[in-house]
Amino acid sequence: MNLQFEERPSLHGYRIGIVSLDAEKSLNALSLPMIEALDARLEAWAEDPTIACVVLRGNGPKAFCAGGDVVQLVNQCREQPGEVPALARRFFADEYRLDHRIHTYPKPFICWAHGHVLGGGMGLMQGAGIRIVTPSSRLGMPEINIGLYPDVGGSWFLARLPGRLGLFLGLTAASINARDALDLNLADRFLRDDQQDALLEGLVQLNWREQPAAQLHSLLRALENEARSELPAAQWLPRRERIDELLDVADLPAAVHALCALQADDDALLARAAKTLAHGCPLTAHLVWEQIRRARHLSLAEVFRMEYAMSLNCCRHPEFPEGVRARLIDKDQTPKWHWPDVAAIPAAVIEAHFAPAWEGEHPLADL
Repeated sequence: MNLQFEERPSLHGYRIGIVSLDAEKSLNALSLPMIEALDARLEAWAEDPTIACVVLRGNGPKAFCAGGDVVQLVNQCREQPGEVPALARRFFADEYRLDHRIHTYPKPFICWAHGHVLGGGMGLMQGAGIRIVTPSSRLGMPEINIGLYPDVGGSWFLARLPGRLGLFLGLTAASINARDALDLNLADRFLRDDQQDALLEGLVQLNWREQPAAQLHSLLRALENEARSELPAAQWLPRRERIDELLDVADLPAAVHALCALQADDDALLARAAKTLAHGCPLTAHLVWEQIRRARHLSLAEVFRMEYAMSLNCCRHPEFPEGVRARLIDKDQTPKWHWPDVAAIPAAVIEAHFAPAWEGEHPLADL
């Protein structure tokens, strides 16, 4: 199953629900059985009056969760080109339901997001009420490398970043450290990697009967005060003005042109981001531009419904299977994109990614 569930006794008959992602070799990548088991347990805990609080963490020192396990999914896409595999319909529906559940969870929900927090890991983390980052945290949405797009609610949280930073991070897969995450409201607290046991011990000692929110706040604040000296330097907020200026353009091809011109820039961080975009999927770049534009006026549930259509259509079109083949299956790192020129992708192709790929009512209509 690659999941561990624990109910740790607290005071007055309450318990702390602890979920550990336990697929260390794959950096805790989410498989469909993991998604379904986690969702079922979170639903049960939400309805259990003795569960006071839920903690979600990843086992192993390297990652909280480095994304979804898409290889099996893409193997089906490659067997049935032009069609949406049954696994895709189930995988994305279940994953987005789980992410939506976390966003709307009725109890304190703490996510310990250490190490790599990528793609599907960001989907789990961003819904949590208390998002904890550590000195090892490296957050990102790297889908441009594989021909997908920043899903799992990425439309929602990227659209809400300051200025053009959401667009920039979606286009370049740039890595976000703990300070950046706090600066951009992608995290709530900074603790040291070795403070997890102290946090869990503190949760067990809280009196969940009386003013639990105030006690939880005091616990987190005290732990954070001990960690503050290890906070890394900010990377992206200090560069916001320059990024906003570069991306103050009328369309996506102009944005890509402006960023790719930075590949030899004196600023090493921007140069690296530009190189990632230059080698990334041009169709993904269009999807990032369009999803952020559309998401500004959508509810959270509407965002997940939009992304469900986008994800199924990515399975139907050639870029996502080719990107995963090149990066994760054959690992030749040279994807041959069907649409290699960002300025020559037909508008109808981009629009088709937002069209329904099912009959009748939306499969996520009940969110």
